[in-house]
Amino acid sequence: MTHPATSRPAVADTVLTGARVRTLDADRPYARAVAVKDGRIVAVGDDDDVRGWRGADTEVVDLAGATLTPGLVDGHSHPYLGVTMSTGLDLSRCRDLDELRAALATRARTTGPGDWVLAHSLDHNVFGGHPVHHDLIDPALGGVPALIRLYDGHSALASGPALTAAGIDGPRRFAQRAQVVCDPDGRPTGHLVEFAAMSLMDPVLPRESTAARRGRLLALLRDMAATGLTGAHVMDLQEPDALGVLAGIEEDGELPVRLRIAPWCMPGTDEEGLDHLIETQRSHGRRWRVGGVKFFMDGTVEGGTAWLEHADCHGQGTEAFWPDPAAYTRAVHHLARAGVRTVTHAIGDAAVRHVLDTVELLDDDRQRALHRIEHIETVPDSQLPRFARLGVAASMQPTHLAYTRADHRDEWSTRLGEERAGRAWRCRDLRDAGATLVLGSDWPIAHYDPREVLATARLRRLPGRPDVEPVRAEQALTGLMALEGCTSHAARAVGEEDVAGRIAPGCRADLTAFAVDPVTAPADELAEAPVTLTMTGGTVVHRA
Repeated sequence: MTHPATSRPAVADTVLTGARVRTLDADRPYARAVAVKDGRIVAVGDDDDVRGWRGADTEVVDLAGATLTPGLVDGHSHPYLGVTMSTGLDLSRCRDLDELRAALATRARTTGPGDWVLAHSLDHNVFGGHPVHHDLIDPALGGVPALIRLYDGHSALASGPALTAAGIDGPRRFAQRAQVVCDPDGRPTGHLVEFAAMSLMDPVLPRESTAARRGRLLALLRDMAATGLTGAHVMDLQEPDALGVLAGIEEDGELPVRLRIAPWCMPGTDEEGLDHLIETQRSHGRRWRVGGVKFFMDGTVEGGTAWLEHADCHGQGTEAFWPDPAAYTRAVHHLARAGVRTVTHAIGDAAVRHVLDTVELLDDDRQRALHRIEHIETVPDSQLPRFARLGVAASMQPTHLAYTRADHRDEWSTRLGEERAGRAWRCRDLRDAGATLVLGSDWPIAHYDPREVLATARLRRLPGRPDVEPVRAEQALTGLMALEGCTSHAARAVGEEDVAGRIAPGCRADLTAFAVDPVTAPADELAEAPVTLTMTGGTVVHRA
C-alpha cells in the first residue's frame, strides 16, 4: 500500500528501491522503497507502490538489499574547531612515555627554522601517574617549541620553549575555572587546563589561511558523509570566520553534512551578550543554521575540573566552571524565555544536578523542554528520573569509554574512586528511565564514524577489541536504541521530530544505507560494514 504525500507532484527526483527500509515511523515501521522530490520524502512503500513516481528524469537507485535508515546524525561534534584541534601529529596510539618521546623526536627532526611541533589526541594515561610536565618531553624535542593537545580537548601540554614564546612565566587569574599549572616555586609546568589557559598560546601558534581551513573543513565533511553521517550537532562557534567559511562553501556548492550550530556562552557574559546570542539564532544557510547555545558547567575528570558533589581522589573537582553557578542559571533562564535551546557540558554529578535544578526552576514545560545535557559521565540514581520528568535530553558519547577500563586502573577511574567510577556512562539506565538519549562522537575527542558509535553503545567497548573487558556491560543499548540515538532521538532533542529522524512523507530526505542491518548485525561487524549510500537533502553525497 502506498503512503503518499499530501499533494503529489508529477515525478520524483530520485527513487530508492530494493531496500530493507527501517523507517522508525510508527505508522509504517518497514518498507521496500522511497521516493524523493525537492529534498523531501514524498512516498514510502513497496517497489510497486513508488513506481508511479518515476519519470524520464527520475534517478532510480537499486539498493540491492541494503538496509535504509533515517540519515545518521552525530549528536555532538566540533568540525570547525576540530580542524584546528587535530592539526599536526596524531598521538592517539601512544601508550607510554617512551612512545610519546619517540614520536615527538621523530617529528622534531623534520622541522625547519621557526617551525613548531603541533600534536593532538594524547591520552592522559600515557603519563603513568606522573604529573603532566614539559620536563618529560623537552629533551626529545631538542629545543623545538611544541604544543600537545590532550585527548579531552580541555587541556594541553606546552614545551618549555613554547611557554617562553608565549610569555607564560607564572600563574594567571581567569574569569572561568582555568589554570596555568605551576610547581611549588611558581614555575609553569606546561600543563594548561581549560580554554582560557590554552588560549594564551594562540598569539604565537602557526595559523593557516582561511582558504586552507575551508578546504580542510569541506574534506572533513565529505569524509563524514562517507561514514553515513547526514548531519551533526555542532557544539562551538568560536572562530570569527566560521559562518563566513560555511557561507563560502555554499556559494560554490553544497555542504555534504547538515550542521546545526550552538555557539558558546562563557562565564561573564552579560545581558547584552545573551541578547546577541539570541539574535545569532537567525543566522542560517541552506544546510547550516545556528540553533541553540552551548554552556560549560564543568571541565573534565582527568583534568580535575569536573564538578563533583565530593572532591576527587586528588582533592579537586569541587568548583563549577562558572565561578557563580547562579549566574549560569540566570543566563539559561534568559535564553529559555526567548525560546532558545541550550546544551550544557556537565560531566560530574554536581554539574548534572545543577543543570537539572536550573531547568526545574523554569516557568513552564515549554521552556523546560528546550534543554539538554552533554556527556553525563557519572550520575547517581537520584538524578536519572529527572531527565524524563523535566523533558531534558541526555547527550552521550559511547566511544569515550575507550579512555576508561573495567578494572578501574585508569586516570578517569582512579580520580573518581570506585563508587563514582561504577556509574560510568549510564546510557541504558537513562533510556530505561524514559529519557531522550542522543548519541555522538565529540569529534575530534573520538572518531566521528557513527558505525563505531553505534557498535560501542552495544558493546561497551570499542569494536574489534574482543580482548577488552566491557565497561559496565549492563549499560549496553540494544541495536534499535543505538540507531534511535543517532536518528529519531537526535531529531527529538532539537525539536525536529516532525521533519527528521524518520523515513516518512514530508520529512527531509536525509538517508543512510548500510550493507548490513545496523540493528541486528553483530556490533563488531557493523563497525566495518560498508555504507552503500548517503543522501543529504535529497542529494546523494556518498555512494559506494
